[in-house]
Amino acid sequence: MEHETPAGKSAEKIKVVKGDLTKMDVQAIVNPANSSGVMGGGVAYYIKRAGGEIIEQEARRQAPIQVGEAVLTPAGKLKARHVIHAPTMKYPAMRIPAANVRAATRTALDLAIKNGIKTIAFPGMGTGVGGVGYKEAAKVMVDEIRKKLDRFDVVYLVGIDNDLVDAFEKIRSNSQ
Repeated sequence: MEHETPAGKSAEKIKVVKGDLTKMDVQAIVNPANSSGVMGGGVAYYIKRAGGEIIEQEARRQAPIQVGEAVLTPAGKLKARHVIHAPTMKYPAMRIPAANVRAATRTALDLAIKNGIKTIAFPGMGTGVGGVGYKEAAKVMVDEIRKKLDRFDVVYLVGIDNDLVDAFEKIRSNSQ
């Protein structure tokens, strides 16, 4: 289910979707990782479960990945071609500030640009075990996406629940 609003050009390129990130047919999906590359919980776990162990093996091979850095791996059995691992936290299950979400979003976008990726899908970065509120995460994510939106064909914001989808939609629509 896609939410559309006639809110201008950036709204056309930023799409809010309720659904499963692992089923997105895009060039890359973003994993809000930890620095070790271990994919044991949250979004990372679901990415590994759907795409296969190769994703975690490749992420761990490139670890440690600091907050403010990102690495690219194959996407295994996913529809996406790549997974961008952008740590929001150093250790698994850490509480984090919104600044980490901003840094992870920025570096994921930069790595995508560097690799010619034009379609990318983000989950709610830091909104699970990281403890960042949906509205706060959506705000910093959309702020960073808008700065680089001209380099992408489409950026998807994917929420599994209505509250996250609503937060993405409100921020996308209101901060034009």
